Amino acid sequence: MSPISRRGFLAASALAAPAIAVAAQSTVAADPAPRTAVLPGADQLAADGWQALAGRKVGVLSNPTGVLLDLTHIVDSMVAAGMKPLAAFGPEHGFRGTSQAGGSEGNYTDPRTGIPVYDAYGATAEDLAGMYTKAGVDTVLFDIAGAGARFYTYTWTMYLAMRAAVMTGASFMVVDRPCPIGGQAYGPQLDPAYATLVGLKPIVQQPGMTAGELAKMFNELFLPGDTGGKRLSSLEIVPVRGLRRDELFLDTNLPWVLPSPNMPTGDTALLYPGTCLFEGTVMSEGRGTCRPFEMIGAPNIDWHWAETLNTMNLPGVEFRENYYVPTFDKFVGQTCGGVQAHITDPRRIDAIRTAVAMIVTAKKLYPSIFGWTSNNYIDNLSGSNRLRTMVDAGASTEDIVGAWQAELALFRTEREPFLLYR
Repeated sequence: MSPISRRGFLAASALAAPAIAVAAQSTVAADPAPRTAVLPGADQLAADGWQALAGRKVGVLSNPTGVLLDLTHIVDSMVAAGMKPLAAFGPEHGFRGTSQAGGSEGNYTDPRTGIPVYDAYGATAEDLAGMYTKAGVDTVLFDIAGAGARFYTYTWTMYLAMRAAVMTGASFMVVDRPCPIGGQAYGPQLDPAYATLVGLKPIVQQPGMTAGELAKMFNELFLPGDTGGKRLSSLEIVPVRGLRRDELFLDTNLPWVLPSPNMPTGDTALLYPGTCLFEGTVMSEGRGTCRPFEMIGAPNIDWHWAETLNTMNLPGVEFRENYYVPTFDKFVGQTCGGVQAHITDPRRIDAIRTAVAMIVTAKKLYPSIFGWTSNNYIDNLSGSNRLRTMVDAGASTEDIVGAWQAELALFRTEREPFLLYR
């Protein structure tokens, strides 16, 4: 969809929208607590009429996941409370979420609120600093629900937005939300030589940290190296009330809002830190189906893959022989054979180990079908060339997973001072 048609969609939807004041007044006045004991930071601020933002010139970096318990978007709630932001900034997929993977909405005026929206996806820190200056903001509020994987670009848009805040002297506020896949860390650490927007700094593939926790880590460990030794002039975290470290999204009773178009369910999120690695292969990661990252396959894959994987007794997951025809992305209109991963115990699954086992067995069973993308994108996703070279050398799942255990243990220790939830 082109930027013009996306904006047309946004404008058309605004015509059918109720007046802002009517839609959001109840959000400010009502007690948001009855639905759940876990209360995101945004609902706490909204319950107080957003008074924490009084007197500030606020820019909001958010997307459709920035909603309150009554599903009102935070920007709409702020406007109704008389705390209208000066600007909004849209990450990948856009501020209102109309774009597919790798896309954004461009710059436009939000038809519902009249607020200028700046395209933050792919923007450098210098670009973002220019946006802050143009909009006249002195406080950047970040409220996006991620998926818990290093290669989700929202994390790195936040980091670049923090760098821009250092450059302009703006305050940075993270209105925290739960990590949907819990607080345990898994997987390999990024080698800085492979830094891209799917991983800019050396954290592990599944860090098990909320945006607020990551922001604290970034401010202390990484920002000084990119800003001449400076940190944010002010970093404010509004933590999630009542959140425990061991909780998954399914424990919170919060409404699930798709973090991106191909993240339809909480089960998808639990698998994504692993099965997203198939983006770096010639096989389909299930885009163009109703269950992306749960359905993996390619033409001429058969039932032997599921049978082999099930003999491995991987914790928390079973595999079903599966066939599908993608409507977009890889193998459009072609019948793909493969598997659907079914989560049997969400508290036991290690998505990254599971995906490595899937990759190792796919290469062994289907050597003429399995392969890496020509640009070796797998190296960016996994954080180095180690996974690719070990798989190509015939290493076992256990050897590959064992290769990153020392760096994972070090990361778990390194992150400890920045954890907000116990």
